[in-house]
Amino acid sequence: MKLSVLDLVPQLEGANPQEALENAVLLAQTAERLGYTRYWVPEHHDMEHLASAAPEVLLAHIGARTSRIRLGSGAVLLPHYKPIKVAEAFHLLAALYPGRIDLGLGRAPGGSAHVTMALSGNFLANVRKMPELVADVQALLENEYRLDGVRVTARPLPPEPPELWLLGTNDKSAVLAARTGTGYAFGQFMSDRDGTEVLAAYRSAFVPSGRRREPETIVAVGVVCAETEEEALRLAAGVAGRTGPPDADRQPSAAEEPPLRDRLLAGTAAQIRERLLRLGEEYGTDEWMVVTAIQDYAKRLRSYELLGEAIL
Repeated sequence: MKLSVLDLVPQLEGANPQEALENAVLLAQTAERLGYTRYWVPEHHDMEHLASAAPEVLLAHIGARTSRIRLGSGAVLLPHYKPIKVAEAFHLLAALYPGRIDLGLGRAPGGSAHVTMALSGNFLANVRKMPELVADVQALLENEYRLDGVRVTARPLPPEPPELWLLGTNDKSAVLAARTGTGYAFGQFMSDRDGTEVLAAYRSAFVPSGRRREPETIVAVGVVCAETEEEALRLAAGVAGRTGPPDADRQPSAAEEPPLRDRLLAGTAAQIRERLLRLGEEYGTDEWMVVTAIQDYAKRLRSYELLGEAIL
């Protein structure tokens, strides 16, 4: 089983942006030490308590303070940008940190209507171009992009291009990932869909590409891990409204029907390990991306430590 980290880079109560970013570095370093496969950060705009507006900038900073763990975006919100600018930024990262860079792409706005308009104007029109935008990014990463018959190169050309992933929470994103031959990261922690059905749709529609011959999946789930089950459930009560069931006043229960039950897993490391093993068989995936929204930096870090020590 592989474990990876999705860090929302939260600016918890009382913390300033610098402290939030320092904790992001600490989490990435801890994940690397424990053997986590990837560390990804999302893109959010004008959100008061999240310090992750520019993943490529933060990843450059974290890359200089780590040595092995893969670093990626979860995700760059492609409708806001021209493909060549995205490819250039991640080619530069891949040149700095060879063999370590993932480029995750998404279609969400990443903020309010007004900040979305400030970023890209007619966002919905750009969303409709998503298949074309993804194809252009692929061509640029493979140095096969042409405009009016002229090759355009996203420089610098790294020794190994970034690994390309599409992120999503439904069949539409899964099918797009399949048809373009990219990896697919499914956000179960924020989806009401049954992940087994979504991943099945991806696998059944998968078309091999130049960079990927077989389908590959990651499933992102909310996790709260503590020394005791009671402590984990107590911490999860404050997390549920952020990464799991919308009612933060009740604790997650094994009696819930999936997919709500699978959005937020809470318990001891042994309990969560067992749950992930069972879910891995159901989902057909062996890589889990963990997002932990505990509202305390030390307890959040400890959750990742306990899980990593038990599994990795």
